[in-house]
Amino acid sequence: MRKRVLTGSRPSGSPHLGNYFGALLPAIELMKEHELFFFLADFHALNEGVAKEKLHQDSLTLTATMLACGLDPEVAHFYCQSGVPEVAELAWILNCVAPLGMMQRSVAYKDAVQKGIEVNMGVFCYPILMAADILLYDADLVPVGQDQKQHLEMARDFAARFNHQFADILKLPEPLISEQVAIIPGTDGNKMSKTKDNVIAIFAPDKVWKKQISSIVTSSEGLDDPKDPSQCTVYKLYQLLASKEEALAMAERYRAGGYGFGHAKAALLDKIKEEFSEKRDKYLDYLDRPDDLRDILATGSRKTRVLAQEKLQVIKENLGFLSP
Repeated sequence: MRKRVLTGSRPSGSPHLGNYFGALLPAIELMKEHELFFFLADFHALNEGVAKEKLHQDSLTLTATMLACGLDPEVAHFYCQSGVPEVAELAWILNCVAPLGMMQRSVAYKDAVQKGIEVNMGVFCYPILMAADILLYDADLVPVGQDQKQHLEMARDFAARFNHQFADILKLPEPLISEQVAIIPGTDGNKMSKTKDNVIAIFAPDKVWKKQISSIVTSSEGLDDPKDPSQCTVYKLYQLLASKEEALAMAERYRAGGYGFGHAKAALLDKIKEEFSEKRDKYLDYLDRPDDLRDILATGSRKTRVLAQEKLQVIKENLGFLSP
């Protein structure tokens, strides 16, 4: 039997290469071998106090992105977190088994405090809602990076505490950690991030792609000088899109000299166009049909909610509730 994998993403605006290779593409690849649950984490987005109009548009953007990049709603469970309100019910139940001391040691909470951010209860209880997202569907595997590993361990702890106190009915999920966690460099060489304004968008017009790639910071070697490809952001990004043979060929040109950063940036631009031009067309077509996007999510949410209701019913019965 295929294992059940659950992951999601907060709606957060236009996607870039860091989003694509760090989270979106890996999720879509998982669909080929596993039963994939992918959700728009709109409840989680409320932690950031996002405006209504932005959350609505960002949700449409993320939906169009996933579809354009290859997620098949007929194969995967593709749904809105808010479209399955049972997750909030389970989160409250888990609140009642979650130790306060453990919550105070949460990475997300401690990080917010250290940054001087005003912490609402959504931020404080983030690991509990994340646990509910996972445990409600009996997920076998959850893709996590190092920054989320602690929260998955907390989800396992909540499940174990529930099972010990009530009944052994919550599955303890296992982490799915990539051997090579993709940290995608931005145009300034640091991790690609919208907040740093160092991104290369995956659905931009050709002129914007050219401008963003041209802005990549490079070292001071001249055209004729040999260069170290491993130290070049242009090459690191090219590697993500090129075949192994193409990447090796570019590396040899770097080391031989007579190959400038302008040549490498032009090659990277060609690869961006090759990879994303068709996806961009699909993305823009989806954005022109917002009602269709809403229908796809609504259908996925209804399908997924059936499973959530079945699981929550079993949980309620083992809690002693009289409610159906």
